Amino acid sequence: MNSQKDTLYASPLGNVDGFKFDNSVVDVFPDMIQRSVPGYSAIISAIGLLASRFAQPNSLCYDLGCSLGAATLSMRHKIAAPNCKIIAVDNSTAMLSRCQKIIDRDTAAIPVELICSDIQDINIQNASVVVLNFTLQFIPLVDRDAFIKKIYAGLLPGGLLILSEKLLFKDTRQQALQTEMHHAFKKANGYSDMEVSQKRASLENVLISESFAEHKNRLLHSGFDSAEVWFQYFNFASMCALK
Repeated sequence: MNSQKDTLYASPLGNVDGFKFDNSVVDVFPDMIQRSVPGYSAIISAIGLLASRFAQPNSLCYDLGCSLGAATLSMRHKIAAPNCKIIAVDNSTAMLSRCQKIIDRDTAAIPVELICSDIQDINIQNASVVVLNFTLQFIPLVDRDAFIKKIYAGLLPGGLLILSEKLLFKDTRQQALQTEMHHAFKKANGYSDMEVSQKRASLENVLISESFAEHKNRLLHSGFDSAEVWFQYFNFASMCALK
């Protein structure tokens, strides 16, 4: 199950369809995400460390929008609290089918349950850790407040939400700079100008970014005691929200 190189946007496509997590993306996803998201490996590694700190005995840890299970496996290998279980959720059957094969080959002891569902429909309960790793940005803006409140309600006291997102900057010069540097990052990883342009077109109106201030305000208004950035690399950041 080795990852193929991402060449989905290497040829002219004419009309570029909206981005979907289908079989063609699943085949190249590990390569795509490593070459497209600055700091992705560091974030995945730290998710395991954070989960090991916040996982409570006899609780559930959720990976919402789990794709191929990178965050799930990171948590699975680090959590030491007894009687924990990981619930990994994604609405892409193609992603979950491949994820199940990866989980089946893994030998860590913590049980993992894969669920094919819209993450907004999941009943979150008895949770000590919830991970939204570049997931909220694909949920419609009008639904985000209610969704974060639902996560807060399902977290145990002392629980942690890890929220990773592509950020929007209100200052036009900062936004231009961060976008330019992200494109430079992708070109340094072998993507052509055409690939960068066509991928950007495919994500337009599919991935909707917000500023850190908007994320923080939503988290605090939902009840979290605090919310801060713990990692940022250009316009990609990960936040910790504490209940």
